[in-house]
Amino acid sequence: MDSRTALVLFSGGQDSTACLAWALDRYARVETIGFDYGQRHRIELDCRQVLRRELAAQFPHWAPRLGDDHLLDLSLLGQISDTALTRERAIALQANGLPNTFVPGRNLLFLTFAATLAYRRGASVLVGGMCETDFSGYPDCRDNTLKAQQVALSLGLDTPMSIETPLMWLTKAQTWALTQGLGGDALNALIVEHTHTCYLGERGALHAWGHGCGQCPACALRAAGHAQWQAAR
Repeated sequence: MDSRTALVLFSGGQDSTACLAWALDRYARVETIGFDYGQRHRIELDCRQVLRRELAAQFPHWAPRLGDDHLLDLSLLGQISDTALTRERAIALQANGLPNTFVPGRNLLFLTFAATLAYRRGASVLVGGMCETDFSGYPDCRDNTLKAQQVALSLGLDTPMSIETPLMWLTKAQTWALTQGLGGDALNALIVEHTHTCYLGERGALHAWGHGCGQCPACALRAAGHAQWQAAR
């Protein structure tokens, strides 16, 4: 058990829930932080407290380690972003090769605000679900980006600030396997039922892999990963 306090960037999605479970399994105290930036799929924020409550109830050995939650208003980011995650528009590739779901600077800002809060809360570990293996081409999910930011934050705060990315080199199928190993069928059932990933904010039909439109890139990636994980079991 690591005696440090970790602050998990917790959106209410599959990846951040996997990271929260990962952190609860390793650190003596774990707090969570979320961001309201005017995201089109803002319904993910409604999932956060349900997930925290269910994790504590279903995994009582983790409950004493789960500390406070923090939700920050970053609506300014939504105001200055012109993307398919912050505007009602079709999802498409841009001329620069990046999908228009890319919100420039989002993860950089999230980690900066998280580090600011962590400094005040006595936390020295930031945990995020960024991933280079299965991702949508976002440059702020790259390992080198996060290593550089870790150095900058530690220097700027004059205190060690670690950025842990347990999903960085995992496929979505391996992420399902990770949570299976951490909490068995109960944890993956919780992820299916209560997390939200769909870019369009669709919470209607419940598929084998969870709620979602089934068509957007986030749903397609999640569904494919679930199918691959099931096939390999």
